[in-house]
Order: sequence, then structure tokens, then C-alpha cells
Amino acid sequence: MRTVPAVPYDERHPDPAWRGRVTTTVLALVVLWPMVVASEFKPFQLLDWQSLAATGRFLAAFVPPAHSPEFLDMLLRETWQTVAIATAGLTLALLGAIPATLLVTERLSISRLGTGRMALPSRLLRQAVRWLLVLLRSVPELVWALLFVRIVGLGPTAGVLAIALTYCGMLGKVYAEILESSESHASQAILNNGGGRLAALLYGALPEAASELVSYTVYRWECAIRGSVVMGFVGAGGLGQRMDESMKMMSGGEVSSMLLVFVLLVAAADVVSKWLRGRLG
Repeated sequence: MRTVPAVPYDERHPDPAWRGRVTTTVLALVVLWPMVVASEFKPFQLLDWQSLAATGRFLAAFVPPAHSPEFLDMLLRETWQTVAIATAGLTLALLGAIPATLLVTERLSISRLGTGRMALPSRLLRQAVRWLLVLLRSVPELVWALLFVRIVGLGPTAGVLAIALTYCGMLGKVYAEILESSESHASQAILNNGGGRLAALLYGALPEAASELVSYTVYRWECAIRGSVVMGFVGAGGLGQRMDESMKMMSGGEVSSMLLVFVLLVAAADVVSKWLRGRLG
């Protein structure tokens, strides 16, 4: 067989995909530029001398982090409260998300057996639950927190309820999508042999998607910790409320200590997620 020698790349043999790359780049700029203008994004202001000087003074106040015994004792208490807010809120969210997942996941539908089509009441109920999940997750937890602070007053209760409502919508949607994209042989076999939806979930769909479900749940717990910190700025308790007070008092050392705690909490959540995935894998 005659072989054709490879021709080295030079200017006489340009990249055949250059037109597509140039076109994609131009289209991206055409689409993004109006958005940049509308958002009034002006990064060059960061290079202004006054901005640089103010940034330097602000960062200098962060060193060294606050470490007095009284402050560390308060930091430990507020850290525990922040974790408690995130955990309690996520637990309440799961109590709503799991039944919603059972209802909206089409693969767990009993009315589809035999005919392959869901009955009208089942379709209406499923669509109503879907819209409820859309409503819950479309309102940010910060907005829910502002509402509940007005209702129940300042404190962690507002943060717990805000996380529960928003994350119920998020978890229900993503859980259903994970189950829909996983293998369905086991769950369908259980349903075809007279099993109920809960049995099909626990013994059929859940083992197939357990690793992904746990990973996403731990990730949402990590997000709930960050969310509880943000909600603290509107009076929902936890480290966020203390950070707001420290920032208003220009106590950079206290703020840096709290930021270090946030980093450690997120790192701990990542370790827990990795360990759980290893156990399930």
C-alpha cells in the first residue's frame, strides 16, 4: 500500500476550522457586549489609584486575624449555630423534596403501567407539583429570609425556614432529573410486579443513583452553609449576622477570622462528600 507522507503545517496549509472559530468569537462578542454595557461593568475602575489605595488599607486591616479567647468563644458558638441553621433547613427541605420527587418522577408513575400513558389526574397532579417546585426555587433564600424576619422576628428561625423552602424546590427538581436519567430496569420491574412507588424508589431507583444523589445533597448542604451566612446580614442569625456587625465596626481582624472559618466549613463539606461517595461506590 502506498503511503502519503505527512505534510508539516505551514502558512500554505491554514487551519481549516479558523472560519468557525472566528465566527463563534465574533458572535460571542456581539451577544456579550450589550450585556456588559447594560450591567455597567467597568473593571478599569479597579486600577484607579484611589481604588488601589483603599483596597490596600482594607486588606491590611485583615492582618492579623482576631484570636482573643472571648472572640474565639463567640466564633465557635456562631459557627455551630450556622451549621445548625443549614442542617435543619436542609432536613426540612428533604421532608418536602422526597415526596415531591415521588410525584414528579415519571419513571415511578404507576398509572403508566400497561398503557404507557399517565392518567389525566396524575398528569394534573404532577404538573401542579412541578409548578410548586418552580415557585419555591425561583424566590431566593435571601428574599424568603427577609419575609420571615418580618413574620417571626430576628434570629435563626427565619434562616431555617428560608433554606427549607428554597432548597425544597431545588432538591425536588434535581432529584427527579437524576432519577429520570438513571437506569430504570429495577424500578420498572418492581412496579410491574405490584410494588408501590416508595418501594420502587428505595429498592430500584435509589441504589442506581445513590452516589449522585448523596453528592448533590452534600453540595446543597455546603450551599446552605454559605446561604445561612448571607442571610445573617438581614438578621437571620449565625456567623453572617456577626460578620455584618464586625464589618460595620471596621474590625478587619474579626472578619478575616470568620472568613477562615467559612473556608474550613466548605473544605469539611468537600471531605464529607468525597468520603460518602467512596463508601457508596
